[in-house]
Amino acid sequence: MSRTVLRRSSGALLLATSALVAPFAGVAGFVGLAAVTAGLPLLAVVGLLVVAGAGVLLGLPAFALLGVRRRRGAALLLGAGLAAAVAAAAALTVFRPGPVPAAAATPAGVRFWNLPTGSRIAYVHAPARGKPRPTPVIFLHGGPGTPGEGIPVAGPALAASGFDVYAYDQLGAGRSTRLSDITGYTVARHVADLDAVRSTLGADKIIIVGQSWGGSLAAQYIAAHPDRVAKVVFTSPGGLWLPALPHGDGDPWTRLTPAQRKRYDQLTSSPRLVAAVLLMGVNPNAAHALLGDREADERFHELALVGKDTTSCPGATPRTPHENRQGFYVNQITSKDFRKVPDPRPALRRVRTPALIMRGECDFITWEATRDYRQTLPNSTLVMVKGAGHAIAGDQPAAYTALLRAFLLNRPLPLPAYTASTPPR
Repeated sequence: MSRTVLRRSSGALLLATSALVAPFAGVAGFVGLAAVTAGLPLLAVVGLLVVAGAGVLLGLPAFALLGVRRRRGAALLLGAGLAAAVAAAAALTVFRPGPVPAAAATPAGVRFWNLPTGSRIAYVHAPARGKPRPTPVIFLHGGPGTPGEGIPVAGPALAASGFDVYAYDQLGAGRSTRLSDITGYTVARHVADLDAVRSTLGADKIIIVGQSWGGSLAAQYIAAHPDRVAKVVFTSPGGLWLPALPHGDGDPWTRLTPAQRKRYDQLTSSPRLVAAVLLMGVNPNAAHALLGDREADERFHELALVGKDTTSCPGATPRTPHENRQGFYVNQITSKDFRKVPDPRPALRRVRTPALIMRGECDFITWEATRDYRQTLPNSTLVMVKGAGHAIAGDQPAAYTALLRAFLLNRPLPLPAYTASTPPR
């Protein structure tokens, strides 16, 4: 092979390499600058300048090897062309907003608390009937960021027994406040909001019913305010303290069918969502600037629809979804913060608050996570509910309601306590 052919082959290879390297350099510049600013226009301009610069730097030696006389002009054209191509691709993918449905009207019965923490919290209330009891019942939804709709199962029965019943959308979820600075979604903020709710209700003590991550939040609240909780119910609770669970507290996505997995992969591989997740690791507010709350919540809702029937027992009746949207950023940021909170178990071991722990037969939450509650809380009782998955209230509403009423009314539980250290067979 002659030296001329070798030079030109090397030049062509370097030119092809520039078309691959320059876009990656632009992404690195975009993400790197995001560490210090969330300004999307500035990030985009700097990213494109890096693409163009990388194209010029690689183009100069490439065109020299190819024997191009006006290689500086050719390199400038290459850089400009690569930047234009990247800009066009980004405009059609990363910077192209997805569809967002019109905001639904707020249902009748939904009210709002303007808490001293700065949170505007949507809630529903089932007033006590008959002789009222002094301690209100507050339901905490899971997620973080996955609210329910309306008064939860068992709420009407508890109201008929004299309890004021409340359920609210936690900060960043449902119809409650979305923060402009999403780094404010912390476990401490959720605990502060719950205590502000208690104070707003004028209650010295409250009864908490926490579902899934709502159970984790209930435990955090009791550890911080042990004298302000009369009773607590943990329904399919998430991890008490995640560092104590090296394999995590359970993953519902492992139960997807092949068709569901395909749809899940389609949704999570969207360039726009991938870019937002990448930015969250550098600067969450830059991700928020790219992918706003309404669009992010809609994508999160679509993911939730994919997995909505995977947490029940096989053959269970499919769930009817509601329109009270999940909160994407509160889910992501609070989950990250939850992995860093101090161990609450030393404080909880000193708490004598009566606690009922419910676990469904088909729950995806690990046995180690459930057992941690019973072993930590000295005045706790664990019961197993057959035919129920993670959402016991949805799978076995009658058993769920009977357990709640009996526990709150100091009556014998309709199911026996489970005391073994190993999971039931």
